[in-house]
Amino acid sequence: MKKYEIMYILRAELSEEERQAEIEGLHKIITDLGGNILNVDTENWGLRDFAYPINDLNKGYYVVVNVEGDVKAIAEFERLAKLNNRVIRHLVIAK
Repeated sequence: MKKYEIMYILRAELSEEERQAEIEGLHKIITDLGGNILNVDTENWGLRDFAYPINDLNKGYYVVVNVEGDVKAIAEFERLAKLNNRVIRHLVIAK
């Protein structure tokens, strides 16, 4: 299995419970397809202002996750992240 770093931005107006549920749901996509969540970094990122407005939004909640998985799990994460209206942007980098 390859290692990846995934960064995604959630909508800022989500409550803490909604945000945690969304994070768990996104991570469950990877673990359901045989991947492992190695590290989740929300402490250093969290809620931040954007450099420029994205879809008329000025803030977002950043999450950085280190995962281990196969291409199928990462492709499914990307597909579902694109469809999820609570995810503003996402980026996957192979390590």
